[in-house]
Amino acid sequence: MTEHASRRAHRYAAYFAPAIESAWWEAGSNWLGRCAASGAPRPQPVFDGLPAELQRKATAAPRRYGWHATLAAPFTLWPHIGEATLRDGLQTLCQAWEPFAMPALEVALLDDFLALVPVQPSPALRAVAGACVTGLHAFAEPLSPAELQRRRAAGLTPEEDALLVRWGYPFVLERFRFHMSLTGSLRDTAPDMVEALRAAAQRHFAPLLASPPLRFEGISLFAEPAPGADFMCLAQMELGR
Repeated sequence: MTEHASRRAHRYAAYFAPAIESAWWEAGSNWLGRCAASGAPRPQPVFDGLPAELQRKATAAPRRYGWHATLAAPFTLWPHIGEATLRDGLQTLCQAWEPFAMPALEVALLDDFLALVPVQPSPALRAVAGACVTGLHAFAEPLSPAELQRRRAAGLTPEEDALLVRWGYPFVLERFRFHMSLTGSLRDTAPDMVEALRAAAQRHFAPLLASPPLRFEGISLFAEPAPGADFMCLAQMELGR
């Protein structure tokens, strides 16, 4: 388990993240321009036909959250619960699962952003993500009215709104879609530049996408130290341990 000492953070999240210092971790961190384990910036790869300024802007949102796929979205701990208790709870959750091979991934436009997504559904991914949502819910404070309004402003279906109220996030359980974000919203980006970003991501990750599938071997605890701060990887906890 990789750990970094920290005081109580503003918010916590349970993510899937490749093992720190693995080829997958390095590729994702370099693409985003920041390592969420060290907090250090990374020089982003340069691609013909893709302006560096556009690349930097397009990756700003996922860069703050770090290289990951969301399992349990960021939440605030109840005041009476400490970080150590949360770690223990996540460790217990990990013990119930064994590592498994994930489906192959591909670069795709998901709604209005680019992400790495599975080429086929994975019941195992959905089951682990669901266990994180339901298993960690008791640690999380309910969303504030302001946060509920912020989430609803994006336009939710009745089903998604019910999930938001019950679990604090609208895209969980039956609405869960595993994805590793490569950009933020590209809604206002010209189509040719969206294609340039997609092609660049395809070139960047091609060696890994052509390799044996990425394995799901652990759940990572990330934290937002203070409101608006970059998320940091606090611990990577192995499944089955």
